[in-house]
Amino acid sequence: MIQIDLITGFLGSGKTTFIKQYAKYLLAQGLHIGILENDFGAVNVDAMLLQDILGDHCTLEMVAGGCDADCHRRRFKTKLIAMGMCGYDRVIVEPSGIFDMDEFFDALHEDPLDRWYTIGNVITIIDANLELQLSDASRYLLASQVAQAGTVLYSHVQEVSTARLSQTQEYVLQAVSNLHCKKMPSPLVIATDWSTLQDSDYQAILSSGYQTADYTKMWFDEQDTYDSLYFMNMDFTEDFLRRSCKEILSDPGCGKVFRIKGFQKLSDGTWISINATHQKIEIQPIPNGQAILIVIGEALQQEAIENYWGRSNP
Repeated sequence: MIQIDLITGFLGSGKTTFIKQYAKYLLAQGLHIGILENDFGAVNVDAMLLQDILGDHCTLEMVAGGCDADCHRRRFKTKLIAMGMCGYDRVIVEPSGIFDMDEFFDALHEDPLDRWYTIGNVITIIDANLELQLSDASRYLLASQVAQAGTVLYSHVQEVSTARLSQTQEYVLQAVSNLHCKKMPSPLVIATDWSTLQDSDYQAILSSGYQTADYTKMWFDEQDTYDSLYFMNMDFTEDFLRRSCKEILSDPGCGKVFRIKGFQKLSDGTWISINATHQKIEIQPIPNGQAILIVIGEALQQEAIENYWGRSNP
């Protein structure tokens, strides 16, 4: 049967970056793998970051977004059925940042998926610099992901102090405790610079599996959790983009903005990528891209952000 791994985590936590490293490791072991980007949004900019690992033994599939949740679930199952006939050894699924873990397990226990797939590992990515004042709904989503993960992998560890990492880990533990699970989850926890991951680390991840957690499900409006706004084909200079991102991040009128990321084409035809948080703004040249900027946060106020950038262009 095909092993299927689920990589969970909030938008901007580093899921795609990990998948790229994880896939390279699996390919080096001689495996034939498929990657499924299951993004509920209409655009998936992260898929571009995976292009350089694709080839005869690694392919990328996407579930088209922009429809309602029920339609999206049907598309997800249909795509997995198609991938089940491609001869993969392992399939890696990256869902949207807002994702109900039970939906994943339920889908794999339905015919015919239950005849083709077996659940391998559930890996949850958490930013070491995680926002520590999440809404109740986002705290629940974070906790539910950790409660069912075989591995919890902290990202950007090298960018924070030991004290800040400890704060984040304590916040996560408290969030999980608030689920009141009958049995406290005990996943494999890795909190180190990913560039230092060894073969033994990947082997531990590959054997970590997943956990079954019994807790009371919280019902909430998805608008109360991590949200994202897309701005397409904007015409900005690098200086303006840097300055405006800093202003949007610090303006409470824009909502609780945690991160801004994407690609921008400059007037000379070159491309840059941007990854902006409250801690730092990183802008780097890239060979090519897709003209899109994504604002990530909670209770985002589109009109206020448009006061800085204007409306998205078709």
